[in-house]
Amino acid sequence: MTDASGDSGTFTFTLTVQAPNLPGAPTSVTAQGQYQQVTVHWSPPASDGGSPITGYVVTPSAGTPVTVGNVTKAVVSGLTNGVSYTFQVAAINAAGTGPNSASSSPVSPFAAGYWLVASDGGIFTFGPNQPFFGSTGGTPLNRPIVGMAVTPDGGGYWLVASDGGVFSFGDAAFYGSEGGQPLNQPIVGIASTPSGLGYWLVAADGGVFTFGDAPYLGSEGGQPLSTPIVGMGVSTSGLGYWLVGSDGAVYPFGDAGNSGSEAGQPLSQPVVGMGVTVDGNGYWMVARDGGIFSFGDAGFHGSAGGTVLNQPIIGMSVSPDSFGYWLAASDGGIFTYGSASFNGSFGGDPPPSPVVAVATN
Repeated sequence: MTDASGDSGTFTFTLTVQAPNLPGAPTSVTAQGQYQQVTVHWSPPASDGGSPITGYVVTPSAGTPVTVGNVTKAVVSGLTNGVSYTFQVAAINAAGTGPNSASSSPVSPFAAGYWLVASDGGIFTFGPNQPFFGSTGGTPLNRPIVGMAVTPDGGGYWLVASDGGVFSFGDAAFYGSEGGQPLNQPIVGIASTPSGLGYWLVAADGGVFTFGDAPYLGSEGGQPLSTPIVGMGVSTSGLGYWLVGSDGAVYPFGDAGNSGSEAGQPLSQPVVGMGVTVDGNGYWMVARDGGIFSFGDAGFHGSAGGTVLNQPIIGMSVSPDSFGYWLAASDGGIFTYGSASFNGSFGGDPPPSPVVAVATN
């Protein structure tokens, strides 16, 4: 963005928009002076998952919050893949002088891709330039693959088998596993730490196993559960995590907040997985029939509940901006909602082994 200067010389600003689905979009905001209003206009119109973008939170370099009299938004979503956008920032200072404005160069959102993993460890990539780092497809496994986690930079991934065996690819380092160890219940999922230097494994009885820099913050291992654990999510800090049961019960540990659950509610089908918002202040659950349950600041963007499915839903993955999600069925069918883009699927032509997880970077 270009600086815009007012009559007095004190009304200046440099404003950039934080948009996770814009490649290389800057995220810093600096300003000088006090403002009654700062407005961001997109061309074509953009949204934050439904509402027009009409403002932005700005903070002056001195650290004092700017007075903003308009709606404030910090994240932009709702941008169509392949469309070129420009945005104009207009500001009115505390004395009512303005608006002064500045415009961006054209920017285009990327189409976030995704991986599907099958029970034999076969990896299938969808999306532009979605990388393939290897798989266990064709490799004899002691137990089937049940989950996948991606490194924070998207440069690698881990697969985990139901016996706790871990297989690492790309820049995903191997930090250990439960392979060969006696388990009370099978492993059902894996999650990466925010640093990518460790991971957690979770078992059906709620037992949690930590590797690398993943801290142990508690578990449900040894506790009576109404239904088995089917997945986990990690807080933004990496100092907390949630476990979710097939009845929609949520078990938070560390700094993971409790935003609600479906425990005790009648469900048409059991819950099979969960996803967490980027800021960690909300989460979704997905059921076997594609029903979506949202809690905290996790927005509801649609579901497959009530839709006739060829095969059941097995899991979900959240879009990078938290304004959408993908659901995956065991036959490789993909269902997209909100800002999650459709980049292909196996629908109608399933892979040799059933799909067990979907993941994105």
